[in-house]
Amino acid sequence: PAGPVMRARTRLFLFNFERELFTHVQTIENSQNPKAVDKAKLLIRDRLTQLAPILLKNKYMLGEDFSMLDVAIAPLLWRLDHYGIDLPKSAAAQPGEAPRALTLVVDRTGQIFLADQPIAPEQLAQALRQTAQAKPDTELRLRADAQVPYGRIVEVMGLAHQAGLNRIGFVTDPTAPVKP
Repeated sequence: PAGPVMRARTRLFLFNFERELFTHVQTIENSQNPKAVDKAKLLIRDRLTQLAPILLKNKYMLGEDFSMLDVAIAPLLWRLDHYGIDLPKSAAAQPGEAPRALTLVVDRTGQIFLADQPIAPEQLAQALRQTAQAKPDTELRLRADAQVPYGRIVEVMGLAHQAGLNRIGFVTDPTAPVKP
């Protein structure tokens, strides 16, 4: 990509491909544990399903231009049959399915909002555990006001990790105030 923003976006995608796809391919190829292999196949299928809207919207991963992202993911797509991974016909969420992403907001006053609903700090850990039990691959999207002390953010991340939510993303918008 020509511009610095697109280069950064490409690096981020490649990093996520490595972390969320290719590590599971290694499990499929090298593990002797059938349960680990089945879980890896399921995780790959879920991640590729999440990418489906991008692939349906654009000709290539980054739009109309063939990029390193397309080169990186093509071998995996070619080998899906070999690995025994069947993608669903529709990438749409099924009715009643738990969300794959959950937003947690910490506003300027320290108030916590989970899925746009205020939640007491003492109830947060239980709510995160319930989410992790229902859908362990849920990504927690953390938004916090710039005035929130860093220690508070680390505390919330620790609660999420202890609950079993290991996919934590940070939502940033430097121009907008944080609102639930």
